[in-house]
Amino acid sequence: MVALWHCSDMKEIDQADLGGRANQKARTRAALLASALDLIRKGRRPTVEEAAVAVGISKRTAYRYFLSQDHMLADAALDGLRGRMDNLFAAPAAADAHTRLASLATALRQLGESHEPELRTMMRAALDMSLSGQQQPAAPARGGRRLDWIRTALDPVKDRLPQEAYSQLVDALAVCVGIDALIVLRDVCGLRSEEAEKVMIWMSTSLLDRALTDAAES
Repeated sequence: MVALWHCSDMKEIDQADLGGRANQKARTRAALLASALDLIRKGRRPTVEEAAVAVGISKRTAYRYFLSQDHMLADAALDGLRGRMDNLFAAPAAADAHTRLASLATALRQLGESHEPELRTMMRAALDMSLSGQQQPAAPARGGRRLDWIRTALDPVKDRLPQEAYSQLVDALAVCVGIDALIVLRDVCGLRSEEAEKVMIWMSTSLLDRALTDAAES
């Protein structure tokens, strides 16, 4: 008997296979980050290989997800911030989008200071790879968490903004908070950390106010 496969059947199988591989990559990366974070909390500065061995993943596989030890440590630091951000956004006082954005700017400024060498190294490596045309690791694009947190901060006002305006606001806010903004404000503008944080909060809330005003007028 000859089995007949329809194109739609093959498409569904291909999509399921791709989804399965993507999920597996996400689980592998999450396991490596959890391992690195656990070792960091024990006072260690783990290498990519050490984090991989702790969870039974090969060194070769681990380096598909991280450019270097610094890249892994910076991502682990960002992952460790996830619980703190979730708690901030869940707090009763954080029902206002302005408060949520200010909390995000403060948290990312503190993260940038406590893990500045790793974050700078990760940025430099990512830029070098982009210029050389090398393929990025199997990790999400750098800054993915920042975009997720910005979207979460904007949840209280998302329904008040047209989709295009909302997307534009998310992209604009990504320039205003994080290690990139901190480096410019400190290295180029010569501001102290606390001053840089105030500027990041002012930029973020000003953009939010403008987006809401434009939406109301239209």
